[in-house]
Amino acid sequence: MRYPGAMSAEPGSTTQARFTPLYGVTVILGACLLFLVQPLIAKIILPWFGGTSSVWSAALVFFQACVLGGYSYAHWLTTRISPRLQSLIHGALLIGSCLLMPILPSDALRPDATDDPALQILLLLTVTVGLPSLMLSSTSPLLQVWYMRRTGSEPPYWMFALSNAGSLLALLSFPLALEPAFTSSALAWAWSALYVLFAVLCAGIAYLNSKQVVVEAGQPVSASNQQTAPAPSVSRMVLWLLLAACASGLLVTVSANLSANVAPIPLLWVVPLALYLLTFILAFGHHRVYQPALFFPLVALSIGCLAYLYTQRIENFPIQYVIPLYLASLFILCMACHGELVLRRPAGPYLTRFYLLISLGGVLGGAFVGLIAPHVFSTYIELPVLLVLIAELYVVLQWNRRGSQRTLLLVRGTMILGVVTLFIHLVLSEIVTRKLSVLVQRNFYGVLSVQDDPPIDELSRRYLVHGTISHGYQYLTGKYRRLPASYFSKHSGVGLALTALQSEKPVRYGVVGLGVGVLSGYVRPADSVRLYEINPDVVSIAESHFTFLPEARQSGADVDVLLGDGRLTLERQEPQSFDLLAIDAFSSDAIPTHLLTKEAFELYFKHLKPDGVLAVHISNRYIDLVPVCARAAEHVNRPAHVVRSLSDGTYDTSIWVLVTSNQELMARPEFQTDQVYPARADESFAGWTDQYSSIWPLLNVRGKAHASALK
Repeated sequence: MRYPGAMSAEPGSTTQARFTPLYGVTVILGACLLFLVQPLIAKIILPWFGGTSSVWSAALVFFQACVLGGYSYAHWLTTRISPRLQSLIHGALLIGSCLLMPILPSDALRPDATDDPALQILLLLTVTVGLPSLMLSSTSPLLQVWYMRRTGSEPPYWMFALSNAGSLLALLSFPLALEPAFTSSALAWAWSALYVLFAVLCAGIAYLNSKQVVVEAGQPVSASNQQTAPAPSVSRMVLWLLLAACASGLLVTVSANLSANVAPIPLLWVVPLALYLLTFILAFGHHRVYQPALFFPLVALSIGCLAYLYTQRIENFPIQYVIPLYLASLFILCMACHGELVLRRPAGPYLTRFYLLISLGGVLGGAFVGLIAPHVFSTYIELPVLLVLIAELYVVLQWNRRGSQRTLLLVRGTMILGVVTLFIHLVLSEIVTRKLSVLVQRNFYGVLSVQDDPPIDELSRRYLVHGTISHGYQYLTGKYRRLPASYFSKHSGVGLALTALQSEKPVRYGVVGLGVGVLSGYVRPADSVRLYEINPDVVSIAESHFTFLPEARQSGADVDVLLGDGRLTLERQEPQSFDLLAIDAFSSDAIPTHLLTKEAFELYFKHLKPDGVLAVHISNRYIDLVPVCARAAEHVNRPAHVVRSLSDGTYDTSIWVLVTSNQELMARPEFQTDQVYPARADESFAGWTDQYSSIWPLLNVRGKAHASALK
């Protein structure tokens, strides 16, 4: 991120005015490129990792590390290296980074199912955009030093303003203007071309720097006082680190929560990041924006709001309320953290250390949430941890408020009581969650919990819950235990199709997305089934806590589970000659867009027999996916039908789309109802491809989309 300092006067000398446009254009172009590449490259690699929201969390950590690396590199270059050698080193690195263009990841970097996905993402990003991102991150601090050396001016803090303006422009333009209008590959090529232009401009400035005699910068009146200012204490530096880490960690966890329960799309990535950046601009650029007395009640309200949303997360509040609450709370808490940092900013000689520690805190906070938490915690407990830590820090920082002794005692008592109440509330919530769960575990792909209904009657169930959504269940009693239920009953689209096919011959079918293994329960001894699952924890839970998959294996049928992203695995396989292929790989309410593109449908029908059936599960609260399937079906020249199944109490309402040229199948009596009808799309909707997928035309934030899943 850019950390603006106090605004200085605009350069006014002839020398300054001569070079200001060149420096300004380079800084703003570099900032735009840095904040455009983040959502762009994350969207490109998203399909390689199953479309999970954790891809963005890992990407955030990577780019925060790039900012820290860029600042550290600029500091080392300008303080340890001679001007001529600075220019040679930076010019060589710029040339090297241009050789990495375009920023389209090599197929050789596609992941496999054996390694940690987070580490694979970090390696992929390092190889693809690591050096360009480092160069872009170093631009603003490096060019400030070179500008001062050439002009003899005071620190040109106006560069920070340009940098931040470019960052915000890039962040907001990507989801609102660029993504809907251009393909990902076109954007990658355009970005690469602009980066080469940036490198040429920056190399030109480096050349001027190598030829320039060092000019002493103008000294402010208080320079002598700054030189004698005491060094910041260790406790103060730790405070800088903690405040920056809390804000960064909160950014990553809020972004992950929003993406996991709507869709892992750039819009829900960049809006939190833009708000986070805006708090830097306001706090560091306008010192009077943050007023502790004004923000004190807002901080308490925001912490309480996020705590409530966390403890009640299973209730599935409408997103038209949840998203604004998350974003408003994020803005207020980040504003408080960054505002407190500004109030504790050191004297001039120690500003570099201050900004480096803020960058380090940002990396540590992001790494805690994005990399460490999935391996250490079994739930999303990092959010409560951050909320309690922010509350405690704010109590410490606000302890010595102005006011009478009586008022101070009242305020301090209230703050302590608030923190204790928050801590107890969050701890009790975790205890209750674990008591209600047979199993809770977590990995890169999210938190999975197995929960049982109270054993009241024969309809008591065991659920697999991922995020806020049930991903299948099994009845606990013997009477219904083998009954396919949830979204996969014999009355559902996939159930009707599979049962009809089995009535004629042995069936070979595939399932992308294992869940609790309900669809494996359809298999008969003469059948064969291939189950594709990206999350190894889902496989272990289906084998140990549910009986569909173990009993299918014991039936004598040909049953095989293949670990890895379903689409990538199918791409590596020879044609499978499936009679039916079911696609049900949603995680929470997030949409795996790469499984619903026209290219994906082409792949599916490569593995299906000529009269095979593609069954796509599209139940969703907020996004109508019927048009997506309709356009993709047109692309493969096959009719598509929507099959709605309404709950009777023993199974859930579901919506499937069946894509097949098997007219005899669709002419059967079970498909001749008003709950089965052709899938259609508006003429203005072009469909999804690997290079273009936007949910804007399909989104209904009130949760009343055509494809709403009513559990």
